[in-house]
Amino acid sequence: MTTGAFDELRRRLGEIDDLSRAGALLAWDQQVMMPPRGAPLRAEQLATLRRIAHDQFISPEIGRLLEELEPLEAEYEYDSFEASLIRVTRRDWEKARKVPSDLRAEMSRASALALPVWVEARKNNDYAAFLPALRENLDLRQRYIECFEGQFAEPYDALLDDFERGMTAAQVRVLFDYLKENQAPLVKLVADADNPEPPANRAFRIDLQKQFELEIVRRFGFDDQSWRLDPTVHPFASASGSQDIRITTRYFDDNMEGLFATLHETGHGLYEHQVDPALERTPLGTGVSLGVHESQSRMWENLVGRSLPFWRHFFPRAVELFPEALAGYDLDRWYHEVNAVRPSLIRVEADEATYNLHIILRFELEQELLDGSFPLESLPEEWNRRMWDYLAIEVPDDTRGVLQDTHWAIGAIGYFPTYALGNLISAQLWEKVVADLPGIDEEFERGEFGSLREWLRDHLHRHGRKFTPAETLERAIGATAIDPEPYVRYLRQKVGAIYGI
Repeated sequence: MTTGAFDELRRRLGEIDDLSRAGALLAWDQQVMMPPRGAPLRAEQLATLRRIAHDQFISPEIGRLLEELEPLEAEYEYDSFEASLIRVTRRDWEKARKVPSDLRAEMSRASALALPVWVEARKNNDYAAFLPALRENLDLRQRYIECFEGQFAEPYDALLDDFERGMTAAQVRVLFDYLKENQAPLVKLVADADNPEPPANRAFRIDLQKQFELEIVRRFGFDDQSWRLDPTVHPFASASGSQDIRITTRYFDDNMEGLFATLHETGHGLYEHQVDPALERTPLGTGVSLGVHESQSRMWENLVGRSLPFWRHFFPRAVELFPEALAGYDLDRWYHEVNAVRPSLIRVEADEATYNLHIILRFELEQELLDGSFPLESLPEEWNRRMWDYLAIEVPDDTRGVLQDTHWAIGAIGYFPTYALGNLISAQLWEKVVADLPGIDEEFERGEFGSLREWLRDHLHRHGRKFTPAETLERAIGATAIDPEPYVRYLRQKVGAIYGI
């Protein structure tokens, strides 16, 4: 009886996952390969897939199977595949069934249509051109929030929960208040420190940057048979399965900032690559939350990719590839440059000490957008004012201001906080990594990253979405709560050593 129901549930979930992954592949193609004029038809294709997948998932038949399987869930261990699949599917189904399929499809369609509008508006510094698409996305999110009347304490919680299950805006504010109190003063402390600008007119050949990046990420675990790396406007990662990992990046011919975007997306890719294959084609076969996901991207980008042991190995190779651009550099000067604390306009290029302030700004603005605290026409002015308040930077144009991120174009309101949550989680994980792998610095100096990769697989990645984010964190480090202190401690130690403070 119940075992047959379980097999039927798994079959149905497999088909739904196939549709969702096909949609993700079309979305990847839109941002990487698709001719620009394909956007209107692609929007309809994505909306159709989203509507069909949503219809199938919220069907009464799924509800009937979950009800029939309730006794089976109790028979299995909590950690088992069977109990986890039933438990997680029920939670997802209870939320999803409150959302009409037509609304889900329209949200997908509007996001796909807004993306090319944002690309052009960003290129042309034309916020007014993007405004109608932003308004449409915001209106649709308001309608989405209304589907959960009385379920969440604040409207923003309904969106945040999609990215960080169980997290609330109130909890995020507590963490961010701690960061404002303890991280912002650190930025001010080094504001007057010796922080020379990089030499002007340096040239880093893009073909050699690509070569260098691939040499590095192959050491991390990038496999040419399962991965690909492509350029795009705004870097992102996508996965159609554990053996189909697609990461993207962008390049600049006068600096190597693109390297850190590539390391960031590789962290995302490794997480998806190392989820237990037995979980594929189910709701369990992906990362548990965006906060935990971002902990992986930020870890590989910063705690690994900006570390001194990492550059002890790779700096000589960088000099080989870019001898003119790095003329006069030694390891210490380069390490200082890639870790310089220097308030900047662009979030994805921000240093570790200022990055969270970029996120707090966006988190606060998103809540006010939902509350209607100011007209959408005034968003650039609100953005620019907060950039001055938090980072003492004047924003010269909207391209480097309110139009810099893709998230509001694709309707991902509620995503931004997870970047800062990821920073905090990465430091918590790192303290456990260092305790368990005391020789990790020496391994990095030899260009070896397998021990870290396997530790993450065993303690974190393999679980996928079997557990809640808090339960997943507990299995990795023994703590369930996100704690900002390890990250602040890490920053103080690192920045203090670099700047002698």
